[in-house]
Amino acid sequence: MLRRAVLAGLTAGSLLLTTACGGDGQTPQRQADGRLKVVAAFYPLQYLSERLGAEQSSVTNLTQAGAEPHDLELKPSQLARITDAALVVYLSGFQPSVDEAVRLQAKDKAFDVAGVQALEHGNDPHVWLDPVRFAAIAGKLAERLATVDPVNADAIRLRAGQLQDELKRLDEEYAAGLQTCARREFVTSHAAFGYLAERYKLTQVPISGLDPEEEPSPQRVSEVAALAKEKGVTTIFFEALVSPKLSETVAKEIGVKTAVLDPIEGVEEGSDYVSVMVRNLAALREALGCT
Repeated sequence: MLRRAVLAGLTAGSLLLTTACGGDGQTPQRQADGRLKVVAAFYPLQYLSERLGAEQSSVTNLTQAGAEPHDLELKPSQLARITDAALVVYLSGFQPSVDEAVRLQAKDKAFDVAGVQALEHGNDPHVWLDPVRFAAIAGKLAERLATVDPVNADAIRLRAGQLQDELKRLDEEYAAGLQTCARREFVTSHAAFGYLAERYKLTQVPISGLDPEEEPSPQRVSEVAALAKEKGVTTIFFEALVSPKLSETVAKEIGVKTAVLDPIEGVEEGSDYVSVMVRNLAALREALGCT
């Protein structure tokens, strides 16, 4: 932690000199083409920032595609982007290296999602899996972005309304699709779906806790297996960015299948937040026996 703090401080100091003398037409907060520089800590925040800023913003995601955002360690080039950004969109408590960089370099230009939606379910960060909460975050982020980029404020607010309408329709699809099901319990490899379960009156049964790398005790694995048998669970869910070994172990023990339920911390090329949420809904409907 100390090493990162020293690195961040040194990098910030050198960047102030670099950006002050830049000769490529860029300013510290805009690209040479005039687009506003926005930094997003991980994919769902990139999605919001790009939808709201559109062609008038240049959004950089600090977390590479296919990488676990929890494990992010910032490189000097990423610290440079944070220093130059007009707005940094992050979720405090989720990525310690980003929290530290914001504290050292971007306090006055940071938008903290946790300031809009207080984290619940044991500080579960996955608020974006509830479309209603995600829509509220979109609205607040739009207001902040409009303040930072007043010339494009009307367009930003228009896009925010359109995005919130989409998220409202997504919420309605989930509510209708999960209304009548044979079961309300679903088993996941780790506790990433508390907000989704709360919104649609489901019960999440996680094998391990919020940390996807956490090893559950043999007793916990046995408890989940017993509950799954009792409730007639047909599917044990695992995640796209995490090894399926744990879910496969429980599934084998009780003789059921495995499937992906994506916490949308990152997406594959060609997918986006809404398309993955639609796939998640289909997976849940099949697993829960919904009609």
